[in-house]
Amino acid sequence: MEIDIKLAISAFVLGLGMSGVYFLLTVGLSLCYGLMRVISLDQFFYYALGAHITYTLINITGNFWLGLLTGVIAVLFIAYSIEKLIYRQIYKKPIMFSMILSFGVNLAGVGIIKYIWGLAPKPVKAPIGGTIPILGTDVPGYRVFVILLAILIYLGVWYFLNKTIVGTAVRAGIDDAEKVEALGINVYKLFTLTFILAASLSALAGGLHAPMIMVVPDMGLSITSFAFMVVIIGGLGSIKGTLISSFIVGQIVSFGSLIWAPLANIAPFILMLIVLLIKPTGLYGSKYLRR
Repeated sequence: MEIDIKLAISAFVLGLGMSGVYFLLTVGLSLCYGLMRVISLDQFFYYALGAHITYTLINITGNFWLGLLTGVIAVLFIAYSIEKLIYRQIYKKPIMFSMILSFGVNLAGVGIIKYIWGLAPKPVKAPIGGTIPILGTDVPGYRVFVILLAILIYLGVWYFLNKTIVGTAVRAGIDDAEKVEALGINVYKLFTLTFILAASLSALAGGLHAPMIMVVPDMGLSITSFAFMVVIIGGLGSIKGTLISSFIVGQIVSFGSLIWAPLANIAPFILMLIVLLIKPTGLYGSKYLRR
């Protein structure tokens, strides 16, 4: 199938925009597993909640950026409460406990969203209009912004983990949390920090994604399969792997939709199977470590 060059460039930029959203949503999942050894399925609830709060504040104030910031801050406090009240009870239990419990939190959260906001899809206007010419092709300016912001956040997370004392402790905890505890560091404070950071990034992903799609209560559930493909392909616990796999999956979904619609769903799954057969821990994942 021959693809027009302008159409290909548009698809590439669209894929990058999707990659940015995937990265913001899945980097939290990866961090939570890497340090805390929990599978935090409620990140999809924070993603949907961030989008709905952004939508509401836009209607009240007319300011997208205020809505986005409010959504991130509100989710931060909600996630802090959930971590304190619920997750603290299961850190020492097998990983299946976290999967079941977080799935329950996710379902309950989606139910609350439905009760407050209803079921009707809600449109959000992009705060950045117009187009930017790239190689003779006009691409939406807002998608370019999302791409650049995702890159900046990746650099910020990398700097935090590699150049700060707290980030170094988090990385050490990912390798061996027991040794970190032996050094006198309260590992549970690192757990709390990691969890609210992950939830905040998920809420940011939801708010940023809102202008690209319709905001609905089940939006987190619809993106779950792609998010898990990203973290599995990249390797749980690896920020670099999450970034690279987000890029790969975003492009596969975008070009798959362009070439043949079912490829958007089939191709990422096939790639995930191939990666798991060759490297079961993912592209950049390490062997399973003890907490």
